[in-house]
Amino acid sequence: MTTRWLTPEEQRAWRAYIGTVLLLEDALDRQLQLEAGMPHLYYSILAHLSEAEERRLRMTDLAGLLKITRSRLTYAVGRLEKDGLVRREGCPSDKRGSIAALTDEGMALLERVAPGHVETVRAALFDHLSAEQVGQLEEIFTGVARALEGTEGAEPGGGGGVPWLRRSSPYS
Repeated sequence: MTTRWLTPEEQRAWRAYIGTVLLLEDALDRQLQLEAGMPHLYYSILAHLSEAEERRLRMTDLAGLLKITRSRLTYAVGRLEKDGLVRREGCPSDKRGSIAALTDEGMALLERVAPGHVETVRAALFDHLSAEQVGQLEEIFTGVARALEGTEGAEPGGGGGVPWLRRSSPYS
């Protein structure tokens, strides 16, 4: 098999993307650690639960929304549960499943921290883009995500498709 090396343009775009993702995640983590004592992932869990019906989601569904493995989500929800921000409940329709529920304390924390988080997202990303670029960004990343989600088991080195359907990940 012949390696399809990146063109110079693709290499620059790739490195710009990777650098930006790392800087953006760092900015979000720093803001959330300062204001809430939690990483961005934990905030994202609270945010997704706050938007769900009755502030509850099946753990598997939540892992899918967050694009992470179930084991990583289980660990994170355990930490949030220990802090009283999330509660785990049994799933009435499936005895093997469990539900993550946002507590009133978790909702209060989210409401307190959300304005600073949104301002950080805006200042770090959207303030640097035109309305047209925002639309392009959404189109590009939605297309890439759909392609990646549609490649069950097609990853180099195995791994079995999307993260939330894997049993475990070496990076969880």
